[in-house]
Amino acid sequence: MGYKVDGMMERGKDGEMGRAESSILNPESSHVTRIKICGITRVEDALAAAHCGADAIGLVFYERSPRHVGIAQAAQLAAALPPFVSVVGLFVNAAEAFVREALAQVPLDLLQFHGDESPEFCAQFASPYLKAIRVKAGVDLLQCASDFRTAKGLLLDAHVEGIPGGTGATFDWSLIPPHLPLPVILSGGLAAENIAAAIKQVRPYAVDVSSGVESGGVEASKGINTLKGIKDAAKIARFIQEVKQADVRLPG
Repeated sequence: MGYKVDGMMERGKDGEMGRAESSILNPESSHVTRIKICGITRVEDALAAAHCGADAIGLVFYERSPRHVGIAQAAQLAAALPPFVSVVGLFVNAAEAFVREALAQVPLDLLQFHGDESPEFCAQFASPYLKAIRVKAGVDLLQCASDFRTAKGLLLDAHVEGIPGGTGATFDWSLIPPHLPLPVILSGGLAAENIAAAIKQVRPYAVDVSSGVESGGVEASKGINTLKGIKDAAKIARFIQEVKQADVRLPG
């Protein structure tokens, strides 16, 4: 996806400790897919993600999500992480005051807006952010990139009516334009079984997984998973291994 990215989810990878302010190599010359494990609710899962090599974890501040965490719980999870693992806070149509409260109490490196937030709303916090777009036929991703030009990237997820995310559903990756002007974070139904194909086709800047590394699995998340938010360390390790192997197989 030919672009040079400055600093998204890269705390300390080049020796700098700033809040998502470092630079990375151009993916055209050396493609390294960044990895976010989303929907973390337990310290042991946060540590498993970090120890397996995840670049970031996602904390869901959306009360209707089964992976929801409160501010105090989120602060505890963030505090447990080792250095160089970014913390992403996910919000869905949250009140401005609540986002500011979360920022004040949790060391969030990146905000992720997963609802109907406007570009002005997302940009007002003076923090780097991602804008999630639920992809379906007819959604103009080039226009979305223009509208949210202040975002660090677009997180592309499956469109499931009435559910803002975390569904375990995939979408048609061919709907993604080949040259979006913002980094692509690919989400939606990813798992060890399909991540190599996703990286080969899309070449995203990063991938975002939740259901695919949970004890209930992707299929179970379609209606019978009673363990949403409970991660499986072995699945996290396998997913990250598959991402790294897929990167190695990409043509230069």
